[in-house]
Amino acid sequence: MVYYNPKNWFGLIFQFHQSDTFRQMFWVLMAMAVYSGIVVCLELNFVEWFGFKSTVQIHSLLGFVIGLFLVFRTNTAYERWSEGRKQWGSLVNASRNLSVKVTAHLETEAQDERKFFADMIGDYAFAMKEHLRQGVIPEEMVCPENKKLAEEAEVHIPNHIAQQLYAKLIDMRKKEAITADQYLSLDIELREFTNAIGACERIRNTPIPYSYSLFIKKFIFIYTLTMPFGLVYDFNYWTIPIVCFVLYVFGSIELLAEEIEDPFGRDTNDLPTDDISQRIRLGIKELYGVQ
Repeated sequence: MVYYNPKNWFGLIFQFHQSDTFRQMFWVLMAMAVYSGIVVCLELNFVEWFGFKSTVQIHSLLGFVIGLFLVFRTNTAYERWSEGRKQWGSLVNASRNLSVKVTAHLETEAQDERKFFADMIGDYAFAMKEHLRQGVIPEEMVCPENKKLAEEAEVHIPNHIAQQLYAKLIDMRKKEAITADQYLSLDIELREFTNAIGACERIRNTPIPYSYSLFIKKFIFIYTLTMPFGLVYDFNYWTIPIVCFVLYVFGSIELLAEEIEDPFGRDTNDLPTDDISQRIRLGIKELYGVQ
């Protein structure tokens, strides 16, 4: 994720970065410019009898329709990004609440239990972060058992860590280190861990319907391909930059929507899950008073 000053209005206009849509669409825009140039040249110099005259009204109507599609597309993608942010926020709160309650319930001398919860909660955040990507990184795990499991294929590490945390709470209850009411209070916070990762998996595994995405791309493609035929007699060779600009605007909206609808990767506009995980681990260690 890129951290920036949203008030630096003019600076943002002239700023480019590796995920900027202009960089991604550069060769597509160049191809469209060549195509538009050929159409304009043929229309004006060789085949005027084949001209469509002006179709500005038709493209205006279709432009309104495609605008509605793109607005819905952007809102849907941002809703997924925002939901992912909320779920990671709930994980931060649940981690803190669980740690605060465990610290209050445990005896001061229970250093082993404190270290166990500190390591496991930190491992859970890092395991969840990478589970939503390509796989858990063993080097990021603190507990040896979690590190060993991370080296195996197709193991749901977050579920395994949550199971260990529940087992620890049950063991503490059996030893009467915590009361039944305290156990239920801790169970509520720990339940938020699995709720958060379940919601994030739902976001990642259910993209926008294939037919809908395909239709938008086809609509943009056909719309921009037909624009030179309708605009050439009104704008002559100015048709070329106009068509390229329209393609850039519509294509950029679609590219941005594709990027943010899965907000758990390493793209520029994805959620800063690496930083969030690190903050969770450091904050939990501070609460438990362990290194």
